[in-house]
Amino acid sequence: MHTTKIVTVAQELPEYCSETKDILPYVNKWLHNQDERFRRKVVKIFEGAAVDKRYGIMPVEEVFTTTSFEEKNQIYVRESKKLGSRVLKKALNDASWHPESLDYIITVSCTGIMIPSLDAYLINALGLRHDVVRLPVTEMGCAAGVSGLIYAHNFLKSNLNKRIALVAVESPTATFQLDDFSMANMVSAAIFGDGAACVLLSSEEEVDGPRIVGEEMYHFRDATHLMGFDLVNSGLKMILDPEVPETIAKFFPDIVHPFLEKYGSSMEKVDHLIFHPGGRKIVQTVEELFGSLGKNIDDTREVLRLYGNMSSVTVLYVLQRFMERGLSKGEQGMVLSFGPGFSAQRVLLEW
Repeated sequence: MHTTKIVTVAQELPEYCSETKDILPYVNKWLHNQDERFRRKVVKIFEGAAVDKRYGIMPVEEVFTTTSFEEKNQIYVRESKKLGSRVLKKALNDASWHPESLDYIITVSCTGIMIPSLDAYLINALGLRHDVVRLPVTEMGCAAGVSGLIYAHNFLKSNLNKRIALVAVESPTATFQLDDFSMANMVSAAIFGDGAACVLLSSEEEVDGPRIVGEEMYHFRDATHLMGFDLVNSGLKMILDPEVPETIAKFFPDIVHPFLEKYGSSMEKVDHLIFHPGGRKIVQTVEELFGSLGKNIDDTREVLRLYGNMSSVTVLYVLQRFMERGLSKGEQGMVLSFGPGFSAQRVLLEW
């Protein structure tokens, strides 16, 4: 079995950026026909979301303008191609890899619909090989960034001297529903932002970077109602059950301890928690659980503050912060995210 190493993580953001305080006038205008108490409650949700700013593929006034699913999805397709190409180029430059050296490309996105998938366009845009293997990962939501790492590892551990690019591009703003006054839509509008990331992985013996010690998925039974999208005429309508944090708390020991044990580790041995910032409540829940084990998730909180929850992309931004730190040999990090299914994805890294 061969070793999988993470070589580099690159980030790319769309051109529009809004601070939460500048979004609130649009929220008030949008909700002007709603009950005053409801409007105040929604503004409080935005103010208390622990998100200072976020980026978007369209200006904030366009987000709050009624358009069709077709129009929003066209913007998603156009901007995903741009962001995907830019972030893949950036990562390849960082690693001094030639585009033709890639053996496999995994693309991750769930916030729009594109057939052929993004990877096909990246092959043309960057001139990847004719025989590059493609894997688009679509309906896995926030967990998909870690799912991509798992799929990459499964390929690389069986194939020596191979290179993979994992490209995640998400635009939750393209899914925002103007006519949906449910709490799920309010909470998701308050926490989500757009962004892209690219991770390069390799099974070459001479490359540097943290190695993947082990990976595993954990599927909660009978929990498909907790998170996802309903496809409606106006687009992708958010499903976000308020039970999510308590479900995570309830199963947390089952998710973490047996997994670490399986790979000869434990919470005591894990130095860093590379946790996906799903939202303020999920972050608080997991912070309390990890805090009792003497660990912090400061980087997770900081990524949420600076960018919001960018679905599958976000945990890769947290990972990049650790990659830039130049950690000592032997230090371990556990990557963890939750997503529709309901599922928990975990990867154990060692520097």
